[in-house]
Formats: sequence, C-alpha cells, structure tokens
Amino acid sequence: MTAQPLILLPGWGLGSASLVPLAEALGEHFQVSIEALPVVRQADAGQWLDVLDQRLPRGTWLGGWSLGGMLATLLAARRGADCPGLLTLASNARFTASAAWPTAMPVATFEAFREGYALSPAATLKRFAMLCSQGAGDARGLSRGLLAQAGGVDTLAGLDLLAMLDSQAALQHFEGPQLHLFAGGDALVPEAAAAAVQALQPAAAVHCIGGAPHAFPRAQATEVASLVGRFLEAWQ
Repeated sequence: MTAQPLILLPGWGLGSASLVPLAEALGEHFQVSIEALPVVRQADAGQWLDVLDQRLPRGTWLGGWSLGGMLATLLAARRGADCPGLLTLASNARFTASAAWPTAMPVATFEAFREGYALSPAATLKRFAMLCSQGAGDARGLSRGLLAQAGGVDTLAGLDLLAMLDSQAALQHFEGPQLHLFAGGDALVPEAAAAAVQALQPAAAVHCIGGAPHAFPRAQATEVASLVGRFLEAWQ
C-alpha cells in the first residue's frame, strides 16, 4: 500500500465504472479510490476545481482518465506540495487543437460532435463509446460494456469544459512526480500528444501503449496497473 492513496477521476460521459477494472487491479497493492466528476452546469473550470478541491482529501496522489486527467492535473498544480504525485491516462494537455497545441482533436471535429450530442444525446453517447473502444481487440464488446455501465457527467457543460481546458502551464509547474500514459490506437487523443507532453515536461515519465484504445484503463487494466504500480513503488 502506498504511503499516500491514489484518487482517480473518470472521463466525460461514461462514469466511474470505466475505471473500476484498473482500480481493482491496483487495489491488490495500493490504496485506490474513484471519485465521480462534479455535477456543475457551467463550463467554468474554477467551479469544477473548487468542488473537487473541497471534496478530495489532501496528501493524496491525483489521477484521471481523459477529462478526469486534465482536471487532476489542474488540481495537482493548484495544490502544489499538498499533492504527492500525478497520473494521467489518455489525457491531453488540450483536448481540442490550438495554435499553441496542435497535437489534439481538430476544433471542427469536436464542434460536430457537440452539435450531434445536443440534438441526440443517446445516439452520440453510443458513438462516443465506440470511439473510446476503437483499436481494442474486441471493440464492440468493450463499447457495449462501457455503455451498459455508463452513468457519468454527460452534459453539454462537461463537453464545453473539455473543449476549453488547457493544462499546459499546470504540467510545467507541478513539481511532483508525473506519469502520463497514452494509447497508440487512440481515436480521440493523437498518439503524437505523448511526445508533445514529454517535450513540455521533460521530468515526467511518459509512456505510449502501442495499439491500445482510448479506453485502455478498462480494456488493458492489468497492463496499465503494472505500469502504474511500478511508478508508484518508485516514489514510496
């Protein structure tokens, strides 16, 4: 068990169940819990972080998948020495591309997805689960499993927050140990984001799991737990 527990935050839309296999695999040796994302009806990063900062105990490692990883990064930077370390899973410094961070989803692609969700949430969430599963050995089975247990913060506010968050400065300024895992077959976060994050924060440990889908914390929980476990052990 680690000296400091690890708290994991899920991504947009699919809820905490997507992280349960990883938490269970890590739980054999470490103290791991999953915290649901806040229910905030505005895409205000400050409000989301305020809720998390009040809810989550200090002195814990912070981690998360996709949107959850971005929020964990921002909260870790806010807490500074009160956060022993940071873990992100398939989490880019920006989800949507900008001039300063081109290794992300094109804005037009994201806007089309957002429009689809506003018009047909259920159908678009199904498509999202398929995108999260693309690249997995059993992509259809993984997609069905993600949807069957979905219960996350799948609001337009959450999508808008995902589009606006920028964790570049937080990644640079957080002085604790950092592990960032990416997926070689990710349909939502470009594989090139791994090298971009490494260049942004040379002190971080960055690893790309070849051929893995965006939902690799669930699809390849044992492999991910092994990578994360070795990193956590090194910082005990």
